[in-house]
Amino acid sequence: MAMKFGTKAIHAGVEPDPTTGAIMTPIYQTTTYVQDRPGVHKGYEYSRTHNPTRDALQGSLAALENGKYGLCFSSGMAAIDTLIKVLQPGDEVVSVNDLYGGTYRIFKTVFEKYGIKFNFVDLTDVSNLDAALTEKTKLIWVETPTNPLLQIIDIKAVAERAKKAGVLVAVDNTFATPYFQTPLDLGADIVMHSMTKYLCGHSDVVMGCLIVKDEKLAETLYTMQNSCGAVPGPQDCFLALRGIKTLHLRMQRHGENGEQVARFLKVHPRVDKVYWPGFTDHKNHRVAESQMTGFGGMMSFTLKSGKLEDAITVLESTKIFACAESLGGVESLSGHPATMTHASIPKEQREEIGITDTLIRLSVGVEDIEDLVADLGSALGRL
Repeated sequence: MAMKFGTKAIHAGVEPDPTTGAIMTPIYQTTTYVQDRPGVHKGYEYSRTHNPTRDALQGSLAALENGKYGLCFSSGMAAIDTLIKVLQPGDEVVSVNDLYGGTYRIFKTVFEKYGIKFNFVDLTDVSNLDAALTEKTKLIWVETPTNPLLQIIDIKAVAERAKKAGVLVAVDNTFATPYFQTPLDLGADIVMHSMTKYLCGHSDVVMGCLIVKDEKLAETLYTMQNSCGAVPGPQDCFLALRGIKTLHLRMQRHGENGEQVARFLKVHPRVDKVYWPGFTDHKNHRVAESQMTGFGGMMSFTLKSGKLEDAITVLESTKIFACAESLGGVESLSGHPATMTHASIPKEQREEIGITDTLIRLSVGVEDIEDLVADLGSALGRL
């Protein structure tokens, strides 16, 4: 039976415990499993390799992204690290140029010294791939919406070019989640999430994942997952499964609140630009409409004054929006990309793509919208 998204969020990948009938997946807090005799076991040998709680979560994630194989990791960065380790020295990666600072950092400071080359390209115009792809390109790395400028990349168009060139496409789907966007359905080969954000949704778990359809690629990644060992513990997997059960409810509210906050900011006299793909004047709004079912609760905006101290004043003055790293929790958060999430990107490169000193990023939570608008209005009124 084909299930709709909300039903999948609650039921896919999980079954009542066969021993007790418990409706919630048990926390299998064990490192090892007794074997009937050497090599004869019940499918589990050691919890780095397999754990029943993690297996249930991986099945749930695969179902949500319309994939076949899910792999969980101890963080989003561990998921990226495992994927890039599939490549060889001399391989090249084409990456979107507006991306999370931690992703940029691991590409540049960790993997470049092992002989993997990274080319950062403006993929809002997919034709830029034509000049960027070479015989050595093995992977295209896409964020959409991007962090922090909420740019939209045409996944289907990227995947079509990649397929002709024999190149894999990986999409960081953290901002959209499978509630709003399913990249595998658009031709991508790999979906990555920082599950720390919306998938877990309660700011209490650090985790990452990869989801794929291809069996051979899945086996390669499972081998790397087991070999490198950056797997989450069963307690965190249990919490992630619990969070996913309300993903559809939370994302609906994030989207509703996000739209109202974005429209409030767009007409505020102290605000210059608002980056949110739901606006019809957004550069790739039509692409967003074609590949997303909603535009989410993430946005960024700049101030007309252009003064860093004004951005700091706004961030210090909110009472509900907490100034903190991360995003995607039920509570609203604010951040300053230039000094926080994207500080590892050189200043000239940041400013070239639009990460200026007054850029403020918001993760709009699920609180009452009247309180959120009043909070931002009060903070902007301090300028």
